[in-house]
Amino acid sequence: MDKASEQGIETFRQWVAKTRPGRMVFFGGAGVSTESGIPDFRSPDGLYAQKYPHPPEQMISRSFFDAHPAEFFDFYCDRMLALDAQPNQAHRKLAELEQAGTLSAVITQNIDGLHQKAGSKHVYELHGSVLRNFCMGCGAGCSVKNLLALRARSIDGVPRCPTCGGIVKPDVVLYEEPLDDRTLSGAVAAIKRADLLVVAGTSLAVYPAAGLIDFFTGSHLVIVNRTPTPRDQHADLCLAANVGEVFDF
Repeated sequence: MDKASEQGIETFRQWVAKTRPGRMVFFGGAGVSTESGIPDFRSPDGLYAQKYPHPPEQMISRSFFDAHPAEFFDFYCDRMLALDAQPNQAHRKLAELEQAGTLSAVITQNIDGLHQKAGSKHVYELHGSVLRNFCMGCGAGCSVKNLLALRARSIDGVPRCPTCGGIVKPDVVLYEEPLDDRTLSGAVAAIKRADLLVVAGTSLAVYPAAGLIDFFTGSHLVIVNRTPTPRDQHADLCLAANVGEVFDF
């Protein structure tokens, strides 16, 4: 790490130390979980760079799910589930900062549940979670373990509710689907109260999630991402580094 990067990270850590209790908010994307072995979407090794019968962004759309559920679940279970992944340094440090009273909320675009696994309590999952599933017929909840069991017993690989026969859908926001209003409102309220907003591991290319930082009016906006983002010019500090490295303190 060069001297400028070291100085930037030290500045960030000083801001964290000086932040009033409950006035730090973290907003993260796929880059937060890559250090746990979960691939992101837009990097050279990400999902979008892989070869599939259809473009990955099409295969995780609501229209594709409705029209081709068997192909959807083939892709989803093969590429979107990482149930053995463990929290990394960034997840653990954020949970520690929350427990210390510094961090008020984690807002995440990820669906892996690793923030909660690390111990974070106040997490706004903008795009849902692979750990939750529900029957589209009767609304019954279903764990991911049970979803996989239902899929294994299905003739066509589509998990169906044992009670009503409806398709069991992961509680994740697919392309063409809106974000959950309550989750979105909570995230906006948290950002509005923040003095320090840390945006990390996201290209800030996916809307409406990327537009959330427009609600920030606090003192310090920090962007941590290995590549430039469209919002870098608005940040008080940009760190081109791995998220876990920045939160290793």
